[in-house]
Amino acid sequence: MPDRPIALDEYPIHQVPLSMRHVATGDRNAYDRCIFHVLDHSGRALLIAGLGVYPNAGVIDAYATLRLGDRLHAVRASDALTDDRLALTVGPLTITVEEPLARLRLTCAADPDDPDGLAYDLTWSAAFPATWEPHHTQYRGDRLTLEGRRFVQAGTCTGRIRVAGEELAVTAGEWTGTRDRSWGVRPIPGEDGGRAAEEWRPEGFHWIWCPVRFDDRFVMVIVQEDADGHRTLNEAVSVRGDGARDVQLGWPHTDISYRPGTRHPERAVLHLTGPDRTPHELTAEILTSSPLAVGAGYLPADDWQHGTWRGRGWTDRRSYDLSDPAAHPLAAYGVTDHAARFTLDGRTGHGIFEHGSFGRHDPSGFTGYDSVAGEAGR
Repeated sequence: MPDRPIALDEYPIHQVPLSMRHVATGDRNAYDRCIFHVLDHSGRALLIAGLGVYPNAGVIDAYATLRLGDRLHAVRASDALTDDRLALTVGPLTITVEEPLARLRLTCAADPDDPDGLAYDLTWSAAFPATWEPHHTQYRGDRLTLEGRRFVQAGTCTGRIRVAGEELAVTAGEWTGTRDRSWGVRPIPGEDGGRAAEEWRPEGFHWIWCPVRFDDRFVMVIVQEDADGHRTLNEAVSVRGDGARDVQLGWPHTDISYRPGTRHPERAVLHLTGPDRTPHELTAEILTSSPLAVGAGYLPADDWQHGTWRGRGWTDRRSYDLSDPAAHPLAAYGVTDHAARFTLDGRTGHGIFEHGSFGRHDPSGFTGYDSVAGEAGR
């Protein structure tokens, strides 16, 4: 088929002298995607949903996972990318931008052959302005493998979730929603990375990504560190909804209490500092957890990963038993999203404590990939 203009080319939104059909890089790993977190304040349920476009791989895919009790219910779908870049639909999963940066609709259609399967219809409404995260770069040896631009936002959700014969009413006062939008270049499985991919393995990687919604503010904390504690990404900011300037909260230091014999956090204190040098403690109490390598397609998932070609019209539904961590050993080497209750200066809020710690991390006392709390670490 000839490379003709597409509908988006009608609009004055171009950044480079190319059709909106194309991205400005020929890198196979170009991506553009989102993730939503919807959690109830009791810790009973955590829904994670996302959609990604991989223009140079010709793939669009989406996923949703619901942690309810010890069961994780997952829906994944993948298809060929079309020229209609505003159609955010893959199989049963759809994201509709009803009002940009303010209101989105998330739906998962029921499976007529499985009435007990996951389905939902939710409206995500922003409570605070979207805010930029730091420009993120990561190298493998001398090669730039990740360069992403992101914004993050907190809000409320309303609607219904149905699964396993149960219907959950999602209400603004008892549920919280956060979301992240990112685009750029990020590794897609299946690429031959050459010598750098074969020889490079980090000594250690430590990650915290923490969006928290309070009634009067949104707090975002990001920490990424190497094995020796050298920080490669840092953010701590408080966002208000009244037009006030964002408040920077310094260089976060963290104390994490891990479950003995694991690197699974049970509680964390993030030490923040106001512009006037006033100390603030953001405390997280973990309510429930969802490993992104199980069901959601993040590394090192072994049944499906983002951006991989599964043929046209691929849809997969399954459930996982999370009661036995040993049944999912790869999850320990991936990032886990923890729904959490937070406190800050007498306020109570809710959000996500996303955490991954692999290999050596000197500040935590971890000495290698087989090191866990109880023998080392806090």
